[in-house]
Amino acid sequence: MTRCPSCGADPSLGEIIGSPLGCEACGTLFSVEGGPDPFEVMGFEPRWSLDPEALRKRLLRLGRLVHPDFHAGGRQQSVAETSAAELNGAFAVLSDDFRRADRLLRHLDGPGEGEERSMPQAFLMEVMEWNETLEEARSGAADESALVRLEETLSSERAAALEAVASRLSPLPDRGSPLLVEVRRELNAIRYVDRTLSELRALRLDRAAP
Repeated sequence: MTRCPSCGADPSLGEIIGSPLGCEACGTLFSVEGGPDPFEVMGFEPRWSLDPEALRKRLLRLGRLVHPDFHAGGRQQSVAETSAAELNGAFAVLSDDFRRADRLLRHLDGPGEGEERSMPQAFLMEVMEWNETLEEARSGAADESALVRLEETLSSERAAALEAVASRLSPLPDRGSPLLVEVRRELNAIRYVDRTLSELRALRLDRAAP
């Protein structure tokens, strides 16, 4: 971000957070349109690795800047309300590994979910077996131990897919890199696992209900 147009403060000096939402130095809020980039909103350069504590501290600092209560009755109250929503949305994206990776793919012009629908080949080889166990669970044929094993397996596969995503996004590849297609495939696998885990846990809860 460039110098504050109101007071001239320079975020590049490192004393204040450079955010399109407003200026920490003078408290002026800026109107934002078009859904600003979450990394830009939080004052981070686009990257995979983000320290959760540093992210939380940014949320608190910028939250004080844009909190609507601090602008109640003033001309910037409506701007503050919009900015607070943008800040919370940006935090939700960056604090979630899946959503942060998806955002980085878009930043690097990587394929969207509708453009690349496949999953890693090794992952696909396991899907048929998992689907069989899940179908048995739907019909009531699978016992509880089989469901527990499947849930553990899926959780392990999700963690492995996230590790693969991290390895391909650290450091960030160039725009158009083949690695971006691989990242999308891993994210497709994670989405499948999340849907399956959600259904599996719902089935286990139904079984446990009196």
